[in-house]
Amino acid sequence: MRNLTAALTVALLVATTGQSYAADPAPKRVLMLHSFGLRFKPWTVYAEAIRSEISRHSKVEFQDHSLVVARLNNDKSDGPFVDYLHALNTQNPPDLIMSIGAPAANFVQRHRKELFPNTPMVLTAVERRRVAFDKLGENDTVVGSTNNTIEFFENILSVLPLTTTIAVVIGASPSETYWLEETRRRTAPLAGRVQIRYYNELSFEEIQKDAATLPPHSAIFWLLLNVDAAGVAYEGPGALLQLSKVANAPIFTHDQSFFGDGIVGGPMHSVVEQSTKAATVALRILNGEKIADIKPSFVDVASPIFDWRQMQRWGIAERDLPPGSAVYFREPTLWERYWWQITFTIALVLAQAGLIALLLFEHRRRQFAEVQSRQRMAELAHVNRFATAGELTASIAHEINQPLGSILTNAETAAAILQSQRPDIAALSDVVELREIVNDIVQDDRRATEVIRRMRSLLKKAPFELKKLDLNEESRTISIRTARADQFAELSVSDRGPGIPEDKLKQVFEPFYTSKAEGMGMGLSIARTIIEAHNGFISASNRGARRCLVHDQASVCRLIQNGAHTRRPTPHQSEPASTGVAALSHKGRGHNNEPLQLIASEVLAV
Repeated sequence: MRNLTAALTVALLVATTGQSYAADPAPKRVLMLHSFGLRFKPWTVYAEAIRSEISRHSKVEFQDHSLVVARLNNDKSDGPFVDYLHALNTQNPPDLIMSIGAPAANFVQRHRKELFPNTPMVLTAVERRRVAFDKLGENDTVVGSTNNTIEFFENILSVLPLTTTIAVVIGASPSETYWLEETRRRTAPLAGRVQIRYYNELSFEEIQKDAATLPPHSAIFWLLLNVDAAGVAYEGPGALLQLSKVANAPIFTHDQSFFGDGIVGGPMHSVVEQSTKAATVALRILNGEKIADIKPSFVDVASPIFDWRQMQRWGIAERDLPPGSAVYFREPTLWERYWWQITFTIALVLAQAGLIALLLFEHRRRQFAEVQSRQRMAELAHVNRFATAGELTASIAHEINQPLGSILTNAETAAAILQSQRPDIAALSDVVELREIVNDIVQDDRRATEVIRRMRSLLKKAPFELKKLDLNEESRTISIRTARADQFAELSVSDRGPGIPEDKLKQVFEPFYTSKAEGMGMGLSIARTIIEAHNGFISASNRGARRCLVHDQASVCRLIQNGAHTRRPTPHQSEPASTGVAALSHKGRGHNNEPLQLIASEVLAV
């Protein structure tokens, strides 16, 4: 019973294991043969890109081997290396062989019969000229690159047209020696345009020294440096980076695997394009497609690309680049880096500037308001003084009225007594003269009383009355014209004075404005008040006349004057331009024409 149970258990485990292997088949095996080593540019870049692309789509086991003997021109070591590979993979041969680089491609083509001739093989990362097409078998194909070499040098002369010298960095290995001779042959047409020097016979230290002392208008072309003339091998980007630091000329190359390590740029072989195509071919083979159906293919040089950092270093402008060029590693501008900080700062500064401008504006308005306030206070004080003077004048007028009345009574009594004397006494010269004196006293008393009455009427703000006024009743030496225009009565007064300053024309009617040393500045202001109370208008200009327009029931008064003031004569001189009052009467109640006489007086006194 126990033996039966054990047998069943073993059978179940075997069946389960068999199902697991059937569900999860063994991964495909790819043998990758590298030129020189695993870290030699440009081939290591292509190998990593191909490996990554294949692994993304399929489970593959990679077996990497380096063709170290390719650094030396010694075929005697090929046999032992072939035996090593054959012995390592005899029991489990690879599903695919991929050679990376021209040295590896040449090696597998030389020993194809010994290296699993029935296993598909793909030659990649190899230039077309390095492929032996006559040795390609039915299980072989190629995914490589192609170029004509001279186009790289033409790119240098296009970007830097003043170039006179091009130094070519090339090593001393067999593969590099091939490219040295091929480059010389292909660039022969440039012999008359530029001098080309080669570094194949120099150690790397000597290359650096020469590159640091190149003549002006020089350029450097990095072709390949795996082994220098001293036999030293150089892996990775170290040598190129060191050369870029000391060189006094820009460096160009043919392959994008070097781009970003001090290379200016130009048309180069695309690592991504060639690696993707090689990985696609490998996956087709691993998935069972016949390799005989996959023809050899070669990728041409890609569109030119340039390193912005090197362009800035060597002063190369974008306008000098070939059409269709792309610029990489462009450092963002200050705006692109800190646009939101700059925007916020500008907005904050503008806000502060706006606030400051607003505060300054408000401060200016406040100062202006304070000035106006002080001015209004001064005017109010002036008005108060006038009001006080008016009250005092009214009081004086009231007090004077009584003695004037007594004087008038006594004078009239004296005149009556003198009039009643006998004819012989009345005819006496002294009596006649006395009677004339008394009559003068009566007339002057009445005139003084009338003046006081008018002043009291003005101070009591008595309503205006329209009166007829005969403007032509007196003879004047200044030019005064009257006319009737439609429904208006027009008064024009002109003189030959110097005129009113243009900046003062609007101020002559303002209260308290005067050009006289002791003037009160109320005359024309009062005249304007009276005219506007009659629905009139008054203005001044230097166009040659002063005119006053008075409507039948309302008046418009315009003041147009050649000069600001008319010179007043002394008491012993005649008054040619400004004495007397022009009066205008209008139908109305009574015969009080003081307002219009005041207007005319002020107009004539300007």
